[in-house]
Order: sequence, then structure tokens, then C-alpha cells
Amino acid sequence: MRLFAVGFIVLTLLGGAWSARAATLNVVALGASNTAGRGQGAHPGGVDRNQAYPAKLEALLRAKGYDAHVANAGIAGDTTGGMLRRLNSAVPDGTHVVILQTGGNDARQGKDDAGANTAQITSKLQARGIKVILLDRISAYAPKSARDPDGQHYNARGHAAIAAGLLPQVIAAAGR
Repeated sequence: MRLFAVGFIVLTLLGGAWSARAATLNVVALGASNTAGRGQGAHPGGVDRNQAYPAKLEALLRAKGYDAHVANAGIAGDTTGGMLRRLNSAVPDGTHVVILQTGGNDARQGKDDAGANTAQITSKLQARGIKVILLDRISAYAPKSARDPDGQHYNARGHAAIAAGLLPQVIAAAGR
């Protein structure tokens, strides 16, 4: 009887761990053009949305056994103010992790509130219990050879490198 009880406890604990990992991991990538991807037709060297780092990250998470959905909430040309305004619609309830890539559009448009907006976005998400991963607009994960000739945007290799670099951070942030 005692062996049965120990076995039951072990199976219950393993079952709990399995169900925690089996539950869908919802991630939102919030940002501008480097998140959205830049269609190849309009921007030589750019990538289509289904080849941008959010799609690559979802594929990597699934390959590791996670039931994951990574939503691409990137809009080319967006600023931190725009991200803040669309935060509630871009990040639905049930989101576990947000990857926030603020980009360089604020500076290019002469806006000086990127830091304050980023802090507000982060604070609002954390208040909702959502983990936030800040991603520099030109990430250390993507060397110069993984960027378009403009040096501002990722090419296909860059998006793959970003996804690979984010993988352990997303898993850690999700606590799985």
C-alpha cells in the first residue's frame, strides 16, 4: 500500500509537470519592422512575415516540445507611442511573455519619449502578470552579416539568429 501511495504521488507530480508544459505557451512579439519582417518585394533582402523571428521562434519552441503560439504584433514604422496605444489590442489576455523590440523609429521621427513609453509598456504588461523580454533594435544575436545593407534590418539569417537567441530566454521567462 505504501509503495502504491509513493507511486501515485510520483505520477501525480509528473502529470502536473507534463500538463504545465503541455499547456499552450502564448507569446507576443511587439515591435516595428524588425519584428514584422519586411516583405521581399518592397525591400530587397527583407523577409516575409512568415520568415520573421516570431515565426522562427514558434518553430523552435515547437521543436523543443512546447505547444507554443508566437503572435507577430510588429508594424513597420511604428513608434513606442504607437505600441503603447495598441498595447491592449496587440497583447490579448492569456499572453505569458511579450518580446518588446522598440526599434529606432522614435529617434528617426524626432520623438524623445521612447524611454518613458517603454517603461509604461513594461509596467502595464507586468501589472497583467506578463513577463517582458526587451530586445534591442539591433540585437547582439544578429551580427552585421545577418543584416540588410542598410544595417538597420535583419535578413533571413538575422531573423533565425534572433529566434535562436531568444529561445532560452522565452523558456526561462515562461518558467517551463
